[in-house]
Amino acid sequence: MSLVRYADDGFFAPRKIADSFRTTSEEIARSAGLGRDAVQRKDRVRSDRTQRRLREMVEVINKAEPRFGSGLLAYAWYRSQPLPGFSGQTAMQLVRAGRAEEVLDYIDAVDAGIHA
Repeated sequence: MSLVRYADDGFFAPRKIADSFRTTSEEIARSAGLGRDAVQRKDRVRSDRTQRRLREMVEVINKAEPRFGSGLLAYAWYRSQPLPGFSGQTAMQLVRAGRAEEVLDYIDAVDAGIHA
């Protein structure tokens, strides 16, 4: 899915992300490891930290989407499925800990047939 779907004026928009995954902006904030203010105040939404976290979350979900058939199912996987080789942590927990690149590498490895 195109990342533009989640953006508004060149920035990731928490409301658009939430609408795509049928949830709230506050839940998107928690899923990305952000506080509620980060998605409610315009100056905070556009901050580098908020945009980076939203981008990382969307990149992981976007990369997982083809294997699940929908963004909604990929979002459910992101939030709830423990990943082998990561001490039972979910993709969401890893992204919140600043380890999004490891999750993306994991998805690439699984897609290539390498089991973690």
